[in-house]
Amino acid sequence: MDSKRDRLLAGLGAALCSGLLSFFGTGFTPVPALTWLAPLPVLLLAPRVSARLAAAAAFLAGVLGSSNNWAHSLHSTDVPLPMALGISAGSAATLTAAVLLFRALVVRGMPLLATVSAPAVWTGVLYLVGVTNPTGVMGTPANSMGDVPVVLQIASVTGFWGIEFVLLLVPAGIAAMVGSTVSRWRIGVALGVVLVGVLGFGVVRLAGETGPSHQVALIAPNQGHWAVDVATADGERLVKAYADRIATLPEGVRLVVLPEGEFGVDDASLPSLVAPLTRAARDRGADVVVGYVRRSGGAKLNTALAIPADGGAPNAYVRGTGELVHAAGAGVQICGEVNLANPSRDYAAAGARTMAIPAADEKANGWQHARVASLRGVENGFGVAWSGRTGVLMVSDGMGRIVAEARTGGPDTFTTVVAGLPAGPGATAYTRLGDWFAWLCLVIAVAAVVVAVRRQRVNR
Repeated sequence: MDSKRDRLLAGLGAALCSGLLSFFGTGFTPVPALTWLAPLPVLLLAPRVSARLAAAAAFLAGVLGSSNNWAHSLHSTDVPLPMALGISAGSAATLTAAVLLFRALVVRGMPLLATVSAPAVWTGVLYLVGVTNPTGVMGTPANSMGDVPVVLQIASVTGFWGIEFVLLLVPAGIAAMVGSTVSRWRIGVALGVVLVGVLGFGVVRLAGETGPSHQVALIAPNQGHWAVDVATADGERLVKAYADRIATLPEGVRLVVLPEGEFGVDDASLPSLVAPLTRAARDRGADVVVGYVRRSGGAKLNTALAIPADGGAPNAYVRGTGELVHAAGAGVQICGEVNLANPSRDYAAAGARTMAIPAADEKANGWQHARVASLRGVENGFGVAWSGRTGVLMVSDGMGRIVAEARTGGPDTFTTVVAGLPAGPGATAYTRLGDWFAWLCLVIAVAAVVVAVRRQRVNR
């Protein structure tokens, strides 16, 4: 590029292109095709400009791309704006690191290593965030593939880290081929082999037969609330409304899942919730899973109660305790736990092939969070029954295909989904091996940094 002005304009243009592609390719209503292209403009720019300008363009692109949830964060209690800004800054810094390492390796004549190292940095850092952040991760590029099951299947081997890696590998490979005069054919062949392998594996896995299914019902209110006290008149009416709705479900339903935190109880008022729903479960012949917040001493326990159809004693699952609970053969976990690897892996390792998940979202992010749950199903081989208040009701199979889905917010008291919940194939390679691929990415990233530094010293 001939002048400083031309370089600055190119940097701004690349940042805007990447940022806008990411803005529309990720978030609550993503266009999946754009996710693959988003990093390409800043990666194409990087070897042609200074490291400082490449870093500035990448950081600006990262901030712009992740700003698609800022409007939601203005009124969100789950992810308020200061937290969203922090997430954007972290995401932008990670993209910047990946772009700078890519640039360093390309200009030092190592485009093939550059192709691999950029997605390794992104994936490795994301993994470290996921394991150190107690709330886990969601809303990443892999999340945007939620309705593209052929891409999701690699997660059964690598975890969703493999999806993150491939989504950045493709634009990095294209940029490396364009920005280098050596090894172009090798990069192209390697990229082709990876893509054919990922997509071919997806096609083959999707062609397999699903397991046996049983009927489930998901019921969620169309009016937003949280932990309605069962000792109040409103609480009594809501319990009765749920019991009445369960009574009208069609024959053959074996499992009913209600949302997270629907009721608030203490030790004295808990029977006022359990007794009516136990009768409803017995009369309908279906296990019922209901989410509530239990006040015990000074603590508030986010709980899902599994009430058996045979009238036996219910089993309480308390979020974060690690104790596994089942209802109609399905494992039980709660909402935000799907942002973490466990307890999903623990349930799959224990033999669960379906999961019942009471959830609560904030309307706009309902699709996104439900797709995190279906992705965990692909990782670990189980079907998902997701009952989300102010969000989405979803049934997915163990391959991430959506069997049934509905949004809450209609004119009736409840939104109800009744569908067959297929049993997944069961524990996968990822279930058994864990986050091996994320660790491999960290090794590649560190090794690439060492190589880049050593090559720089040699060139001096």
